[in-house]
Amino acid sequence: MTLLRLAWRNLLRQKRRTGLLSLVVIYVTVAVLFMFGFLDGYGESLVEAYGAYVEAPVEVARRAYWEDPDPNQGFSALPALAHPLVQAATPRLAFYALLRSPYRLEGGVVLGVDPEGEKALSRVPYKVAEGRWLSAPGEVVLGAKLAERLDVRLGERLVVEASALKGPQALGLAVVGILRAGVSNVDYGGVYVHLEDARALTGALATHLALKVPRGREAQVAAELNALLPEDLLAKGVWDLMGPIRADYEGSRLFYIPLLLLFMLLAAVAVVSTTYVSVRERLREFAVVESLGLTPWGLAGLVALEAALASLVGLALGLLLGYGLLAYTSTHNVFGPLMRLSMELLPESGLSEALYTAVRPVYAFYAGAVVVFSGLLALLFPGRLVLGLSLPRYLKGE
Repeated sequence: MTLLRLAWRNLLRQKRRTGLLSLVVIYVTVAVLFMFGFLDGYGESLVEAYGAYVEAPVEVARRAYWEDPDPNQGFSALPALAHPLVQAATPRLAFYALLRSPYRLEGGVVLGVDPEGEKALSRVPYKVAEGRWLSAPGEVVLGAKLAERLDVRLGERLVVEASALKGPQALGLAVVGILRAGVSNVDYGGVYVHLEDARALTGALATHLALKVPRGREAQVAAELNALLPEDLLAKGVWDLMGPIRADYEGSRLFYIPLLLLFMLLAAVAVVSTTYVSVRERLREFAVVESLGLTPWGLAGLVALEAALASLVGLALGLLLGYGLLAYTSTHNVFGPLMRLSMELLPESGLSEALYTAVRPVYAFYAGAVVVFSGLLALLFPGRLVLGLSLPRYLKGE
C-alpha cells in the first residue's frame, strides 16, 4: 500500500508527463473498443441480412443440390422435420431465369415462395415499398434497383423464361410489388414469384426448406437436424449459407486482431520509454529512497506501478470515451452512406445498408492488456535500471 501511495504521489508531481502517457493509452483504448465493436457489429449485420432476407436461419436441401444448385437436384417429396427449436418452415424453389421486360432483358435468380409461409419466416414481404406482396399465381415482386434496370413498373408485365425438367418454359407475370429492403441481394437482384408459378416453370417441387430458429442457435439446430435427417439431406446454418462474404469477414477479423494487439504493445512501449527517460532523470532521487530503506526490488516495483497507474488512468478515460462512441454508433446508422456505396459496388454480397456497432463488456478486458503490458515492460527495462543503481555513487553526486 505504501508503494502504491508513493507511485500515485509521483504521478501527481509530474502531471504533464502523466497526461502525455495517459493520452497514448486513451487513444489506443478507444481504437480497440471501436474496432471490436465495429467487427462484431458487421458480423451481426451479415447474420441479420442473410438470416432474415437473403437466405434463412437454417436451410435443408439434398446434398446433391448444395453441390450443384439446380432445380433438378431438388426434393421429390418434402421431408418431415421435427425439432423443438424450429419455429416455422416453408418450401422454396430457386432457379436461374431470363427476365424479359418490353425494354430490357436480364438474367437472374428467381425465388418461388409460398406467400403466407414466407411472411412467417422472412422480413422481405414486409419491405414492399410500392404495391403489395404476392397473393396468388401470376404475380411477381421485384427489388427496386432490378426494376429500374428492367425499366418495369407496377401493373406492367414481366416475362420469366426458364429451362428445367419440363424443358424451356415461359410465363408472363404482373408486377405487383417493388421492394426496398436495404439489403443488396434483395434490392439489386430480388425476384419473387408464387411457388406454383416456379413449379410450372421448372417442373420441380422445391429446392430447399427454409427454417426459422431462435437467433444464435442456427449452428446448433443444423447440427442436431443433420443427426436426424436421412443421409442424402443436409442442413446448413446461416453462417454456412453466406458464401464468400463469410471468408471476407473472418479474414478481416484475422487481420485486425493482430493489428490491435500491435497497437496495444506500441502504446505500452510508448509509456515505458517515457518512464525510462523519467527514471534516468530521477536516479539520484531513487538512490535517496533506497538509502531510507526501500529495497532495489521495491524500487523496481515502484517504477512498474507508476507505469501501470499512468496506463490505468488512460484506460479509464479511454473506456469512458470508447463506450460512449460505441453507444452512439450502436443506435445511429452513421455507416449507412458507406454501406450503401458498398452495396452498389458489390450488389450480390448480401450487405445491408444498416450497420450498428456492438457493445460488449469484454472489450474493456481486451483494452486492459495495455496496463498489463506497461507494468511488465516497466519492470523489465526501467526496473532493471534502478536494480543496477550504485547507491554510493549517486549519494556522492558523481
